[in-house]
Amino acid sequence: MSEETSGQTETEVAPSGHSHRKESGGGSFFRELPFLVLIAFVLALLIKAFLIQAFYIPSGSMQHTLELRDRVLVNKLVYRFRDIHRGEIVVFNGLDNFTPETQIAPPSNGLQRVLRSISGAVGVGAPNEKDFIKRVIGVPGDRVACCTDGHVTVQPPGGQPVPLDEPYLFDDDKQVFCDAGSGDAKCPAGAPGVLVPKGRLWVMGDHRGYSSDSRAHITDSNHGTVPESKVIGRAFVIVWPVGRSTVLHVPATFEKSALGHAAGAGVSGAPLALGLLGAFPVRGLGRRLRRRARR
Repeated sequence: MSEETSGQTETEVAPSGHSHRKESGGGSFFRELPFLVLIAFVLALLIKAFLIQAFYIPSGSMQHTLELRDRVLVNKLVYRFRDIHRGEIVVFNGLDNFTPETQIAPPSNGLQRVLRSISGAVGVGAPNEKDFIKRVIGVPGDRVACCTDGHVTVQPPGGQPVPLDEPYLFDDDKQVFCDAGSGDAKCPAGAPGVLVPKGRLWVMGDHRGYSSDSRAHITDSNHGTVPESKVIGRAFVIVWPVGRSTVLHVPATFEKSALGHAAGAGVSGAPLALGLLGAFPVRGLGRRLRRRARR
């Protein structure tokens, strides 16, 4: 019979006869950390590609609704299930349609290029010059014009022009425009508005005096309208800075019955629900891999 020696390290006896020390929880966590980081990165890529993406506001063209350096979340799934509505704020690719409103300095070295590529891949990096954010004023079939008693008007198909009450505007320049172009000479009172073609949108900034929007391109072949196919998604909430966090509602002026259906103010539940459903298989996969590693 052996006697227990004082100070001897306690050990466990494995079925094979070999002894081993108890595994500490801290070591297990650090071994799993690279796997968790990889899973998080892959999920971020999937979320950005199909569900929700963060965008940085690089200019003041949407003040005061969106301020310079705000960050918004964009729902990329919602327009797969319904049409784009008037009054919604959308992010779109303006390449070949719009002139860039801001210049993004290129990375100065290799490390910055790598970091920008990674941050851009997961949707948290600086914007690029081709992405724009504006408010939808006219949808296909509408006629949009300015100004009637100082207001932009929207005439839906088969209806009468509806003056927009836009208290959210900042520095409204009341630029006159109509189907014939821009300026008082071309657009006398009662001139027909710009007809928004099928599959396209008329968009404007909330800072009308500082926004290069559809009005700035009214003389091109598409009268400054944007293809619906170039819309990336709907901006639905400001997430940064924290003190400005808020849901981006559709203004009440677009909910008038004469302008048809208005979008709901809340967030579509589909991305959140799909994200939760996707989390369970990943969690289960991680557990199975850990069990195999212990065998």
